[in-house]
Amino acid sequence: MSDSSSTGASDCTDPRTVLAEAEIEALVHGICFKTGPPSSLGVEVEWLVHELRQPQLPVTTERLEAAYAALRTVPLKSALTVEPGGQLELSSPPAGSLMECIGTVSADLDAVRAVLAADGLGLVGVGHDPWHAPRRFLREPRYDALETSLDRTGRAGRHMMCASASVQVCLDAGHEEPGPLGHGRRWWLAHQLGPVLVAAFANSPLVGLRPTGWKSTRQLAWMEIGPARAGAPPLDGDPRAAWARHVMDSPVMCIRRESGPWDVPDGLTFREWTRSGAPRPPTREDLDYHLTTLFPPVRPRGHLELRMIDAQPGEDGWIVPLAVTAALFDDPQAAETAYRAVKPLAERSLSLPAPQNPLWADAARVGLADEELREAAVLCFRAALEALPRIGATTEVRDAVAAYLDRYVTQGRCPADDLLDQLRGPVGPQPLIHPAGGTTGAHGKDIRT
Repeated sequence: MSDSSSTGASDCTDPRTVLAEAEIEALVHGICFKTGPPSSLGVEVEWLVHELRQPQLPVTTERLEAAYAALRTVPLKSALTVEPGGQLELSSPPAGSLMECIGTVSADLDAVRAVLAADGLGLVGVGHDPWHAPRRFLREPRYDALETSLDRTGRAGRHMMCASASVQVCLDAGHEEPGPLGHGRRWWLAHQLGPVLVAAFANSPLVGLRPTGWKSTRQLAWMEIGPARAGAPPLDGDPRAAWARHVMDSPVMCIRRESGPWDVPDGLTFREWTRSGAPRPPTREDLDYHLTTLFPPVRPRGHLELRMIDAQPGEDGWIVPLAVTAALFDDPQAAETAYRAVKPLAERSLSLPAPQNPLWADAARVGLADEELREAAVLCFRAALEALPRIGATTEVRDAVAAYLDRYVTQGRCPADDLLDQLRGPVGPQPLIHPAGGTTGAHGKDIRT
């Protein structure tokens, strides 16, 4: 959900102003959860860009540059950005309803695909590139610094930066008051429902066309990056206070400079930087930037950004996780059902923050083959189906969710299983992750209108 105001400088704070530790904590405390009745929704869809007819062939840097130059001339309602490995992302504006969000992003994707197709390129919905090794496309100080920082914990960071793609659902933080739509409940639910969403929509079992042993290799990468950069705060306290502490005690990715490479300190937390003031004191601008370098599975940006869902197959596969998640959070009855469905799973986390805990690991490794996760997913999908008419979903969207429930969830399967089946021996007429399919979902209808 494209909304720059959620982490931007406030009207009363100059971005170049040096801030004291208490001021920084107060700012984070104030901007991370914008409470009120849930009324808007957004989605960020990432895609791998590949040859339209032969996706196993790499796309040259020159062709990607030309394609993105052409796309920047296309009027879109969604914000179009390019990820470090050349992945394309569309971030919707905040929408007043599920169908408004679907309509906006679908129209923008149609326009983007038309431009790419003219150059023989297409979009592929998969959580991790199954063919190619991570390769940097963008050469900018931010990504140079990010790569250097992440390389300290291994190669997982490069896979995340350059070879992964996702569907990120953005939800309002919720009411200030307690209850099914209260911000405290929604924060807790996002983290406990997260493993169910990981398992149900896992779609990244391959690297180099070899099974990794994980249904969501993309989620494995986030786990391996580590809790300092990609972890959540504990859930045993006030969400605002917990997030503020997490922000302050997380390592600084870099200290930016006007020219030359950016400094990449090793292990320096934002709190330590604030207290030492070296090599220069941090400003409001530095705080805003620091917030963008933290990648927890649920990121509070005024709204809640759910980041755990793999990119989905098909041109409109992203609609199903968007619809299911919106229904489970914004319909009070469905939210209560989801809360009861996932509550028994919580003890499997061993009170460890997501995603570095056994529950999240099991979801990424085996998907819905885990019986408890499958049972919770079935309950949640059925609750979402009942709620979708109440939040204005069309028959086509409801049919798509029902088809997904029947094809995957009740069977203990996820899209990763289809990829593994195709790799071991084709079971249908389609080749592995062909990007040139039509605009139909699993049920065989166009679900975008």
